[in-house]
Amino acid sequence: MSLVVFLKLIAIFAIIAIGYIADRARWLGEGDVARVLSNAAFYLFIPALLFRTTARIDLHTLPWRTLGAFFVPVIGCMLVIYTVQRRARPAPAQAAAPSVRALSVGFGNTVQLGIPMAAALFGEAGLQVHLTIVGLHALLLLTVATTLVELDLARAHALQHGVEHSIASTLLSTVRNTVIHPVVLPVLAGLAFNLAGARIPALADETLLLLAQAVVPLCLVVIGMSLAHYGVRGAIRSAAWVSAAKLLLLPALVLVVGHWGAGLTGTPLAVIVICAALPVGSNPLLFAQRYTTLEAEATTAIVISTFSFVVTAPLWLLVLGLIG
Repeated sequence: MSLVVFLKLIAIFAIIAIGYIADRARWLGEGDVARVLSNAAFYLFIPALLFRTTARIDLHTLPWRTLGAFFVPVIGCMLVIYTVQRRARPAPAQAAAPSVRALSVGFGNTVQLGIPMAAALFGEAGLQVHLTIVGLHALLLLTVATTLVELDLARAHALQHGVEHSIASTLLSTVRNTVIHPVVLPVLAGLAFNLAGARIPALADETLLLLAQAVVPLCLVVIGMSLAHYGVRGAIRSAAWVSAAKLLLLPALVLVVGHWGAGLTGTPLAVIVICAALPVGSNPLLFAQRYTTLEAEATTAIVISTFSFVVTAPLWLLVLGLIG
C-alpha cells in the first residue's frame, strides 16, 4: 500500500476520532446529535452532490462494458443479500434491515479512500475509470436500496394497520416514496437536466459545489459521533460478516465477472476490483439513521472494514498481479 493511501487512512481515522470525542465531550450539545448531522447530510449536502454530479456527467463517453462489469455484480450481490435477509422475516420495526445490510455490503468508500488509491496505484488512466464509477456509484446503489426499503416499509405499514395490501397499492406507495426522496429526486432532476442539454448557471453551480464539498468531512464526523452514541455492543458479529462480504466476497464477484465475463484485463480490471474491495462507505450509516435501523451495526462495519482494509487491499493487489 502506498504512502499516500496510508496517510489517507490515518486522516480518516483522525476525523472519525474527532467526531467520537465531540460526542463524548458533548461539544455539540446533548442527545443524538449524530442523527441531526446525518439529516443535514441527507437532506442538504448529499442532494446537492447528486444533482450536480448527474447534471454534469457525460453520458455519451461512459465506458459501458467496464461499468457493467462493476455494477452488475455489485447490485446482484446486494439483491442476493437483501433476499436472504428478507427470508428471515424481520419484525415490522426492522423492515428496513435487509436493505441497510445490502447497502453496507455494496457501498464502498469510493471518495475518501478510493480516489487517492486509484491515483496512487493506477495513475491518470486508472483515476479516470474510478471517477466514472464514482459518478454513478451513489446514484445507482442508493436508488436501488431506497426502492427496496420503501417497498418493505409499504408492506410493513399495511400489516401493522391491518390493511389489505394489493400489489397495485404497494407499488404505488413504493413509487411515490421512492421518487419523493432526498436521494432519488435530485438524481432524477439532474438526469432530466442533463438529457435536456441544459447547463447549471455559474452561481448555482458554485453553491452546489460548496454544499457538496461538506459531504466527506461531515459524514466522517457523523461516523465518530455515532460510534460514541450507539456503541458496538451486540453489533460486532453482524458487522464482521458484513465487512467480510464487503472486503472479500464483493471484489471476488467483480473479478470473476470483469475478467472471465466481460474480458477485462490490465488497468480497467484492476480499478474495478480494488474499487469493489474498498471498505464500507459512510452512506450506509446515513441510510440506517434515516430509517432508524441497525445504526450501531452500520457504524461498526465502517470501522472494522476500514481497519481490515490495510490487510485485504495488498491481498487483492497480489491476486491481480498473479492474473496479470
